[in-house]
Amino acid sequence: QVQLVESGGGLVQAGGSLRLSCVASGSTSSINSMGWYRQAPGKQRDLVARITSGGSISGITNYADSVKGRFTISRDNAKNTVYLQMNSLKPEDTAVYFCNARRINPWDVRYDYWGQGTQVTVSS
Repeated sequence: QVQLVESGGGLVQAGGSLRLSCVASGSTSSINSMGWYRQAPGKQRDLVARITSGGSISGITNYADSVKGRFTISRDNAKNTVYLQMNSLKPEDTAVYFCNARRINPWDVRYDYWGQGTQVTVSS
């Protein structure tokens, strides 16, 4: 099992910045990748950014088109923490942001773990 705790959300004006943090605990050595998702009211939960961890493909990132060039995902393996630096925030970035950890077993079965979410509100 993996437990995730997010922090860093809040209220910011358009054009501002926030940094989200997610600390993982438990079976962290089994994690293949970590990511951030967001969910606005009445909408589905969508991927924002993901970063791989462990092995030869460690540190590979991918982003949703809507945040490329504005958001940066990074990780600190020593602290079991993943960050999401969000710059040039827009009102449409307003959502609950969820941290995700993914484990894929040798039979290619995927397990997803989720944090409780942190609210990000961008005012215009």
